[in-house]
Amino acid sequence: MSLTLIYNARVITMAEDQAVFTGGVLFDNERIHSVFSGKADQSIAVKAAVKVDAKGKWLMPGLVNTHAHLGATLLRGLGEDLPLDQWLKTVMWPNEAKLNRELAHVSADLALTEMIRSGTTAYLDMYHLFMDEMAEKAAESGMRAVIARGMIGIGASETEQKAKLDESVQLFKTYHNAAEGRVRVLLAPHAPYTCPPDFLRRTADIAKRNNISVHTHLAETRTEIDEYKAKYQKHPASHLAELGLFDVPALVAHGVHLSDREINLLKEKDVAVSHNPISNLKLGSGVAPLRKLTEAGVKTALGTDSAASNNTLDMFEELRSAALIHKGMHENPQETKAYDLLKMAGQTGAEVLGFNNTGRIESGCEADLILIDPDAPHLTPSSVERTISHLVYAVKGSDVTDVWVKGRQLMNNRELTSLDEEKIRYEANQSVKKFD
Repeated sequence: MSLTLIYNARVITMAEDQAVFTGGVLFDNERIHSVFSGKADQSIAVKAAVKVDAKGKWLMPGLVNTHAHLGATLLRGLGEDLPLDQWLKTVMWPNEAKLNRELAHVSADLALTEMIRSGTTAYLDMYHLFMDEMAEKAAESGMRAVIARGMIGIGASETEQKAKLDESVQLFKTYHNAAEGRVRVLLAPHAPYTCPPDFLRRTADIAKRNNISVHTHLAETRTEIDEYKAKYQKHPASHLAELGLFDVPALVAHGVHLSDREINLLKEKDVAVSHNPISNLKLGSGVAPLRKLTEAGVKTALGTDSAASNNTLDMFEELRSAALIHKGMHENPQETKAYDLLKMAGQTGAEVLGFNNTGRIESGCEADLILIDPDAPHLTPSSVERTISHLVYAVKGSDVTDVWVKGRQLMNNRELTSLDEEKIRYEANQSVKKFD
């Protein structure tokens, strides 16, 4: 068992006491053995095979992206300034049809590179192409990942629908809790408006029978809600509950257009929400009722959505946007609190993805850690008292210098250790000619 010691760091524990102090941690390739303030005791230091002098950098748990579409990363910058429905039908779906195995791999590699570089240690990938290979890629990269094979039921025959469900169940049986527990699998019907009720009911039955959690888009646009109510005379959240999709652990993305009734339903069913503020703003979808969700006790985390609708996978940007947009919307600077948002972007995200022993720097927690270089004008002046504020309102993903997931170092002084970034960026640039 090889131990790593990080010392001379400003430690942001994200523990219940919200402690921030100068010190360090000792960890192996799975868990944190000890956390200390001040200098490392010799009895701790002597155990470490690897010693990292943080030189005053900030040490905190990695961030967690609870909703993304890695396969769409190569479509970044296409079809700007369009509403969601038009964007999907005229830009996304036609160009996604051009994604072969090679392009899907390049897209995923590019996404993984961007996420590691900006301090993300765990993510959810909802996509429909080569998801078994995406699970393998996640395992090889060293990151934590939830793999969700997106399923569209409309326009598909019963045989085609069964094939999608069978593929998803096989993905679960093969990869759930693979890579020492770093890779998990969910069932993912794309959305109520793309999946007929019978298909959603079959998905729910399979989820309950196999003890599989579910993930879906929900209540993203007002048009979606109006059209769904016209067709089924009910809000899609209520319909999903009736169809049994909330009878297993569920995570929904967006949740922009929810009334108090639907919010209470999500709480009653213990459904978690992935709040994606930048994508929702860019597509003109609206702003989710964050305060109402959290006050009702709905577990709410953060996600970027795809690089095609965001246009980055930088969770620090998402964190800052989430902190600011609600203050402005409600004309109330106390609408969001910095520490609460920071917890949403890390520990809460880990919990809703099923990674329950990370997101904190405590003895016994798994070692998903990042170092941030505060030696920059936008992080100056710096003091312990200003650390949380800077992390939420000033830090950029490019300030991250080092990343560990489950004790394995994935970035060392801004150099990736598990991915060939130069090759990935070259291949991504070569792909431009493939798309409109």
